[in-house]
Amino acid sequence: MFQSFDSAGDPSVGKPRTALLRQWLRVNGLDGFIVPRADEHQGEYVAARSNRLRWLTGFSGSAGVAIVLADSAYVFVDGRYTLQVRDEVDLGIFSIESLIENPPSAWIRDSLPAGARLGFDPWLHTIGDVKALSASAEKAGATLVPLARNPIDAIWEDQPDAPLAPVEIHPEALAGELAKDKLKRLAAAIDAEGATHAILTDPSSLAWAFNIRGGDVPHTPLALGFAILAADGAHAVFIDKRKLGRTEEAYLTQLADIKAPGKLDDAVTALAKAGARIALDPVLAADRLRALIEDNGGTVVASPDPARLPRATKNAAEIAGSRAAHRRDGAAVAKLLCWLDRQERGKLDEIAVVTRLEECRRQTGEETQMPLRDVSFDTISGAGPNGAIMHYRVSRATSRVLGDGELFLLDSGAQYQDGTTDITRTMPVGQPTEEMRERFTLVLKGMIAISVARFPAGTRGADIDAMARIALWKHGLDYAHGTGHGVGSYLAVHEGPQRIAKTGMEKLLAGMILSNEPGYYKEGHYGIRLENLILVTPTAAIPGGDIAMHGFETLTLAPFDQRLLRADLLTREELDWLNAYHARVLAEIGPMLDGETLAWLEKATAPIV
Repeated sequence: MFQSFDSAGDPSVGKPRTALLRQWLRVNGLDGFIVPRADEHQGEYVAARSNRLRWLTGFSGSAGVAIVLADSAYVFVDGRYTLQVRDEVDLGIFSIESLIENPPSAWIRDSLPAGARLGFDPWLHTIGDVKALSASAEKAGATLVPLARNPIDAIWEDQPDAPLAPVEIHPEALAGELAKDKLKRLAAAIDAEGATHAILTDPSSLAWAFNIRGGDVPHTPLALGFAILAADGAHAVFIDKRKLGRTEEAYLTQLADIKAPGKLDDAVTALAKAGARIALDPVLAADRLRALIEDNGGTVVASPDPARLPRATKNAAEIAGSRAAHRRDGAAVAKLLCWLDRQERGKLDEIAVVTRLEECRRQTGEETQMPLRDVSFDTISGAGPNGAIMHYRVSRATSRVLGDGELFLLDSGAQYQDGTTDITRTMPVGQPTEEMRERFTLVLKGMIAISVARFPAGTRGADIDAMARIALWKHGLDYAHGTGHGVGSYLAVHEGPQRIAKTGMEKLLAGMILSNEPGYYKEGHYGIRLENLILVTPTAAIPGGDIAMHGFETLTLAPFDQRLLRADLLTREELDWLNAYHARVLAEIGPMLDGETLAWLEKATAPIV
């Protein structure tokens, strides 16, 4: 199994570990310390040794921050984790704050005592973060203190070693472009920014630029490392050579000098002393790198990661791979849903569904000669009230039986070498209530609104986010997460900079892949989320129109549960879209199925008249 079902957070760890941290702070003349859920690369998934927030607090979510002071402590989480955090954290030690409404920078400004010295690890905070935190500390009359060593590392006695998963070369047929050609493009972009060098801190950018993949973090095929790209082509990669076989080392050596990760500080310092102008992404790069450059006479050029947009706008080979991956994945999901319908009510629990789904994906991958490499994230398998926990992670301690009269939310994804998938479907167990059917249909209306949207060049995710919410808003309902995130090509299932959200300020460009996932959550009762992946299509003329428009191609192929549908709430256009989508699902994944599963799919995709 790719997914572990060990218990998630452990509230009991908070008290003794917080006491150890406070003792360290007293000895070192500090009044507090900030603990983000981050590593040196600022990625969503971190290696076990870097999950300091979970070790200290018990919170296992993918985003959060703790601030520990001498006599108080706080954990900041966003709307996805407001329920989960209360189960995983000792509320006698930690108070819960909103990462959105009262983020650490605002809390520091309003609540940090004057004169306080608040420590932070400059490797674990971006340049932008530190700028905001420092300004807030100054307003509070306090001081933000960068530390040479992380105090968690000093007190964590059994901290795991750094990961050493082997690196593999991503084939040109799937990458669609040779690494040497990508690097030429990036070098030209660096020069155009007026920089001599750029530091790639995001392992997804390292993976994309050099056409490599790895296994250093859960569920995302990344090899942790850095790269310094030069406008003159003299590139360097900082990666542990123990991850490289002979072929991989020879391959990378043709593209760049290979250096140990511990040599990065020295290399940056040397460039800075030579007067280099080094591009850093303020949103991604650690503040430690900024300090190294500026303290040694170099110049920081604030510029977005040069690989980020090229990586986000998929080429023809990557798009073809994604389409193939979604056909394969749709067949696997259909097998799972058919199996699920045959199970006796009250006999099946959340873990059993996750296990079966992985078996279906493995089987389908073997049948199509494109093996399942991993799941793309821990499957969210939420029955009844667990479905209302937006990023619920099932464990042996929390696994719940799918009860009669409840809803079951299943959000899952897969990593295949040709593409990354992410799909959510919500199903009834037995007879749903009319409220459930109404709210499912409102969520579906929001998904369809995004699916059929046309929009001019220059449109941002923030400009269309409301389309997915209007049907819910008319009924006084909403959901506390974005509508869509970017998705990589056999890379991160949550990829920036593209997103559909109130804060999605990046223009949507042809070739970007995003999720389309509105939802509704009734705390303590049920959750509804529907998710497809969508591809931004090139602008095209509309008959009779004046402006060429982008649109979306839906990539995900799996039926929606019509038992939850109230067709009377759908417009004719919405019904036509749903019928056409279901006809396409049957046409594209039907040939991969047979027998009982094919018969089930034919019924599940039957048109609504």
